[in-house]
Formats: sequence, C-alpha cells, structure tokens
Amino acid sequence: MSETQVKQQSTAAFYGQAVLSFAVAIVATAIGIFRLEADAWVRAFLGIAVLYLVTSAFTLAKVIRDRQEAGQIVSRVDQARLEKLLAEHDPFDKL
Repeated sequence: MSETQVKQQSTAAFYGQAVLSFAVAIVATAIGIFRLEADAWVRAFLGIAVLYLVTSAFTLAKVIRDRQEAGQIVSRVDQARLEKLLAEHDPFDKL
C-alpha cells in the first residue's frame, strides 16, 4: 500500500510572522493614505483600492490552494486505482 502523505503545517513562528507582517503592511498603508496631502476623495479612493487589492489577494490565494488540493485528491485516487490493479494482477495467470 502507499504511505499517506502528512499534511505540512506551518510553524507557529511562521504563522505569527505572516500575520504580523500583514498587519504592519495594512497599518503602514493606512497611515500613509491618512497623512497624504490630498483631497479627501483621493484618500478615500486609495483606501478603497487597497481594500480591493487585499480582498483580491486573499481570493487568489484561496483559488490557488483549492486547485492544488483538488489535484492532490485526483492524484491519490489515480494512485489507489493503479495499486488495486497491480495487486489484482497475476502475471502467471495466462501461462
């Protein structure tokens, strides 16, 4: 039989670093937009653009992850079928 693959988990430090990095980037961008010497509608437009960019990035990451997971499931099913065929095959059956 095949070995089951262990799902790789991120370490707590990597997860924390990713969350902290995201928070710093959002806060720095918000401060930059707030302190920008421009009309309120320009700052509002930039704020909406940043929010749209963030939601688009999350959606793209989810789509990529879902596609990768679907490919792994298909691969496992194909491998299970092949293993079943090989287990049932008797090379000396037709001799």
